[in-house]
Amino acid sequence: MPSLGMLTINALAAADSVLVPAQPQFLSAKGLEQLLQTVNKVRRQINRNLRIDGILLTMADSRTNYSKEVSSLLRSSYGSKIKVFDTEIPRSVRAAEISAEGKSIYAHDPNGKVAEAYRSLTGEVLKIEEQREKHKSDLSR
Repeated sequence: MPSLGMLTINALAAADSVLVPAQPQFLSAKGLEQLLQTVNKVRRQINRNLRIDGILLTMADSRTNYSKEVSSLLRSSYGSKIKVFDTEIPRSVRAAEISAEGKSIYAHDPNGKVAEAYRSLTGEVLKIEEQREKHKSDLSR
């Protein structure tokens, strides 16, 4: 479950946009609803400019039916209202090792599946920013 304390509220109050990570697991999906309610409350009361750029499925295990089912459920439940990124960050032992080493995934395993997934996510986020900039320039004309 996400922490919805003052640190989270302050971060949302200062942010322009938020990318919401969620594990494709039941409890994470339940916590996601609570977090989205908090984001909407912050948007109404504190930061009207706050946007949700999307939901990122992370620590996904494509080998299990359970993970696939919860991923599908999250996409069908939220996909019409909030972008659910096409990229899923896979579960990986090598990625878990980096926290002990204090390195980035690109330094530890630059050619691994997790590093590749983050590269793909970067492309998706950049497309969102390009669309946002195009929309701004269209409005200023």
